[in-house]
Amino acid sequence: MTSTTSHQDRPGWLLPTLSGYRREWLVADVVGGLSAGAVVIPQAMAYATIANLPVQIGLYTCIIPMLVYALLGGSRAMSVSTTSTIATLTATTLVTAGVAASAEDPDQALGSLVTLTLLVGLLLLLARIFKLGSLVENISAATVLGIKIGVGATVAVGQLPKLLGETGDVSGDGFIRSLLAVGDAFGSANAATIALSVGSIVVLVVLQRFAPRVPGTLIVVAGGILLAAFTGLTSAGVALIDPVPSGFPTLRLPDLAHLADLVPGALAIAVMAFLESAAVARGIRKATEPQVDSNQELFATGAANVVGAFFTTMPSAGGFSQSAVNQSAGAKTQVSTLVTVALAVLVSLFLGPVLSLLPQATLAAMVFVAVAGLINIPELVRWARISPRDFWIALVVALIGLSVGLLAAVAVGVVVTLVLVLRELNIPKLDVVGRRGSAIGIHLGRGLYTANALENERAIVAIATTQPEPVTAVVLDVERLDIVTITILDALEDLDRELSQLGIALHMAKLPDTARVVARRTSWYAELEHDGRAHDSVEDGLTAASA
Repeated sequence: MTSTTSHQDRPGWLLPTLSGYRREWLVADVVGGLSAGAVVIPQAMAYATIANLPVQIGLYTCIIPMLVYALLGGSRAMSVSTTSTIATLTATTLVTAGVAASAEDPDQALGSLVTLTLLVGLLLLLARIFKLGSLVENISAATVLGIKIGVGATVAVGQLPKLLGETGDVSGDGFIRSLLAVGDAFGSANAATIALSVGSIVVLVVLQRFAPRVPGTLIVVAGGILLAAFTGLTSAGVALIDPVPSGFPTLRLPDLAHLADLVPGALAIAVMAFLESAAVARGIRKATEPQVDSNQELFATGAANVVGAFFTTMPSAGGFSQSAVNQSAGAKTQVSTLVTVALAVLVSLFLGPVLSLLPQATLAAMVFVAVAGLINIPELVRWARISPRDFWIALVVALIGLSVGLLAAVAVGVVVTLVLVLRELNIPKLDVVGRRGSAIGIHLGRGLYTANALENERAIVAIATTQPEPVTAVVLDVERLDIVTITILDALEDLDRELSQLGIALHMAKLPDTARVVARRTSWYAELEHDGRAHDSVEDGLTAASA
């Protein structure tokens, strides 16, 4: 069967997953899109409540960002909306900035939400411009696990008051305050609400465990609406969500009054949005599909957030649950996402009055079950047995998230990761690769830069002075020095001087042409070449040094 889409008819960055599209994929894409929609639409509405935002904000997040990612994203089956981690960080950011929505005025935070989502998108696009995709992915799995445990515990506890009959959401206030709110909620617990909450949780857990292909979220939403419509649920004290307006999201401009206060949270959300999207994209990629381009994902996710911001959406990222459903239903390309978007548009246009009958406890149960899976204690225990360092990083990050706050946990996690990466890079990796007479060859296993130049200098001197037999010449293999700076050249000159004081001559071999052009501008390297101590190979250097 021939393809229905010509890749030459459009730019390479537009609709990349439709390259070579086949007509026989259409049915699978439609089924996948409908299946994903049954999960992501009610789930996104539930996640909006974490930040005390109107449920339609979650619904809008299933339209604009998903549409933009479908046009630009490289993952064939990933579904992009909001996630529990992103929703929680959004709530925390709004609370920290002092612009959180209240139950009395849920619209008061929407201008700042536009600003926050726009900041997240701009930061992701900035990371794309500087090609930081691989750098962001260096954030350790231990850090991500710790953040997710902190998020899961904070949100799960924050949902308990709603499961008991309270109407406010306290997830954005942190773990400690959420615990205190649970204690207060016990005094006014509503029996009917508790029964509905327990029933919803049982249905979700049972279906998740024994029938994962069945959209449990859709079933509990439909069940909650039917109970509210045809029984005396509301008269028994069960609270419903605020009325959901019908219609398409309208344009809204950002409110810049709290811009500076939103920046730290935007940074944390941008990091987590990319990490989650990259993890999902790689996790669901089939061996026959193209490799995921980190920088392409930065561009697609960033653009999805920038465009979505002006339609009052929450920050967006790839979600594993809906993406897995999408793929398991047979989705072949992002056409499935376009189907999900169409379904979300129909819901927003025509089902507002029906959605308004949804009990708050039903949404809280959906959030509770979703985030409980983030508290991965078995994985933490496994790491304690295999890698104590990763265990302690994850545990410390989680404890910081629970005690100080989730934004602080993300910041500490990023800093810890960078420290560990720098520590690893700063450890000299040197190997003796040959000896001829009193001359030895040393291979520089890592490139030199400002932070590790001194450590490598000391290590080279130590190797040269601790050999079983005296050494009079060191041939340094520097083939990894594609780029040299003044700092590196000064360090090499200092190494030459120190070895010379010990009666050892420094020779250099295999310096790349790009680096040699720069090095020749210094009098030290020009003298090195003049003295015949610059060579094309280590063997040539050993021969010359031992002559």
